[in-house]
Amino acid sequence: MRHPKNTCIFLIIFLLIFFGCARKPSLPKPNAVAPNAIQICYQQMELIGFIHFSINTFTGKEWGYGDESPTLFNPSNLDVEQWVLTAKNAGFGQLILTAKHHDGFCLWPSKLTDHSVKNSVWKNGKGDLVNEFVSACRKHGLKAGLYLSPWDRNHAGYGTSAYIDYFRKQLTELLTQYGEINEIWFDGANGGDGYYGGACETRYIDRKTYYDWPQTMALVKRLQPNTLIFSDAGPDIRWVGNEDGHAGEIFWSTISDSGLVIGAADQHYLNTGDPGGNVWMIGQCDVSIRPGWFFHESENLLVKTPQQLVDLYYMSVGRNGVLLLNIPPDSRGRLNPIDSSNLISFKNIIDETFSNNLARDAVVNTTNTRQNHRCFCPANMIDGNNQTYWTTDDGIIQAEIDVELKGPTTFNRVMIKETIAFGQRVGRFEVWAKTKQNWVLLASATTIGYKRLLRVPEITALQVRIKILEANNPPVLSEFGLYHASPGESFN
Repeated sequence: MRHPKNTCIFLIIFLLIFFGCARKPSLPKPNAVAPNAIQICYQQMELIGFIHFSINTFTGKEWGYGDESPTLFNPSNLDVEQWVLTAKNAGFGQLILTAKHHDGFCLWPSKLTDHSVKNSVWKNGKGDLVNEFVSACRKHGLKAGLYLSPWDRNHAGYGTSAYIDYFRKQLTELLTQYGEINEIWFDGANGGDGYYGGACETRYIDRKTYYDWPQTMALVKRLQPNTLIFSDAGPDIRWVGNEDGHAGEIFWSTISDSGLVIGAADQHYLNTGDPGGNVWMIGQCDVSIRPGWFFHESENLLVKTPQQLVDLYYMSVGRNGVLLLNIPPDSRGRLNPIDSSNLISFKNIIDETFSNNLARDAVVNTTNTRQNHRCFCPANMIDGNNQTYWTTDDGIIQAEIDVELKGPTTFNRVMIKETIAFGQRVGRFEVWAKTKQNWVLLASATTIGYKRLLRVPEITALQVRIKILEANNPPVLSEFGLYHASPGESFN
């Protein structure tokens, strides 16, 4: 017969196991507007490369007129794999190629026009740069995107319905002949002077109606449902209103699409987003490593330095955006050594700064943890795993997080991440640090989103406190980190 005392102990253990392990926690309810899985994967890449390479590379222009002879396109030592490997070594997850810029010259042997590589000297007209580009990206594990200019200064029918049919057929060629394309990029430069098949005149279009964008977007999604579309109006990725690589200090991924028009959108609105927006559009911060978008030998001494690239990282990725950095090949068809070297130095600085989370071994406590369940425990924020997170009970939108460090810790960088699968929630927060003498306010900021990076004055602290002051729903934070900047980074 089992002893009553042993039976009691067994029962207690059973109940502890049952209620501790079998109790299934309720997950926080996602916001009404949240990213899809493809958008989340895209934002996790953080760094995208733009390759501006076309007929302009050989004429020295930024915007070709459309009257250039295809025979001018003749790279002497083209090495697409050099582009891809340089980008990969710099931490980029994708490259986007200018398959057609405003001049209308096509980097693939389009059946729809003679203004393409099929009439160039390069490879005796047998080359297909889009194919080489996409193949090299796949070979080395990068995603491939393509830019197709809506404006075409070469096409005789631009400004008429015939051109819209031509434009969509070009899209169809690109999305049916080269396998999976991760992103299609449309810009807002539309209408103006051009060659237009020899007319050599100025043509204006109604940007709101001419392209019938809903039908064009639908075509892209029909041909490749997983392709993300970038433009001033999304629908998946949006411009941030400048070409300086800066997201706003306040930057919401949510935005209202009702007033967005490609080529005529409110740039300030694009740069801040809207907490009450009805759609989720990733903010893409585009900028060139050089003053121009195409390669110019005269700009070799004006290439952005590693420190300038680091600054851009903080103002784009560090503000909930994605950095799209243009790296233009020269007329040989290769990236300049200055550009390549600066990219790798930039990557080394970022890696060195963020390789060691000084809060990794801290003890984390909060004013509220959802259902007091270990699935949502505060320690999830310092475990280095983006899949785990801390959150609060329903209705609790303000909270404090105390990070007790193992000892005096010197840092000058702070990183906070939301689990954006549930939407973007935090609208205002503060970071405080406790020294041996007192508490010090290090930073007062607004939005977090996928990632928020803060440059703070160097301080030696025993404890750090994050105060969530405003949120639209219970905050869901996946990661928190304290870092000390690399010696290669300036301490501003």
